[in-house]
Amino acid sequence: MSETTAAAPAEPAAPPPAIQLTPPPESAIVKGHHVLSVESVDLHYGAAQALRKVSISAESGKITCLLGRNGVGKSSLLRAIVGIQPISGGQIVWEGEALGTLPPHARAHRGIGYVPQGREIFPLLSVRENLETGYATTKRADRDVPDYVFDLFPVLKSMLRRRGGDLSGGQQQQLAIGRALVTRPRLLVLDEPTEGIQPSIIKDIGRAIVFLKEKLNMAVLLVEQYLDFARELADTVAIMDRGKVVFSGPAADLDRDDVRRHLTV
Repeated sequence: MSETTAAAPAEPAAPPPAIQLTPPPESAIVKGHHVLSVESVDLHYGAAQALRKVSISAESGKITCLLGRNGVGKSSLLRAIVGIQPISGGQIVWEGEALGTLPPHARAHRGIGYVPQGREIFPLLSVRENLETGYATTKRADRDVPDYVFDLFPVLKSMLRRRGGDLSGGQQQQLAIGRALVTRPRLLVLDEPTEGIQPSIIKDIGRAIVFLKEKLNMAVLLVEQYLDFARELADTVAIMDRGKVVFSGPAADLDRDDVRRHLTV
């Protein structure tokens, strides 16, 4: 009678390969610390005062999250930082230089990238053309799309010829971030990047922000309403109420009751 041989146990399935992100060249990694300082800034819309003695800072390799209820001045502060809205008091200092009345394109040229609320992509331009609008503030030698943009958001590479207006809301947000990254910023300013976005793309955006912080040593300043997203990503947080910063400190303090009361309706 022939012997029966027991079947060898099946080998465990290999885990899925990790996504490999192509890092930028070493020369593109900024080695710095304190890049932005907003110092006692006031801002008015006519007779209405939107910001009152607001002070906040951003550091390279750190994520700062600005929180607060609707209408407390968060977006106004970002618009002031990037030069869209003039301030009426105080100063905004970039790498030791007071920006004064410097216009938005000049601030972008210095290294301040902006992703506005609502994305504001060009709906009739293709994805490629939307990305290429970022060339306006770059040196001629830098007029290409960095490889890491497509590593972070591969859907953009597969849709280069598609019109921006035909993309989903989440894809448009990835496009808006990619366009800002084409400018090679040292500070990325994002206004509610998760607003109206499906959970899977929120994770992609969070992963991208962490990559920018850890691999490019980029400073990130973002306005966010999604508290869990802010708690997971931020190193420091600032909370605004009625045009003022009422709390500033480490993200871990978001669990404190006296901090959270500033965020309840």
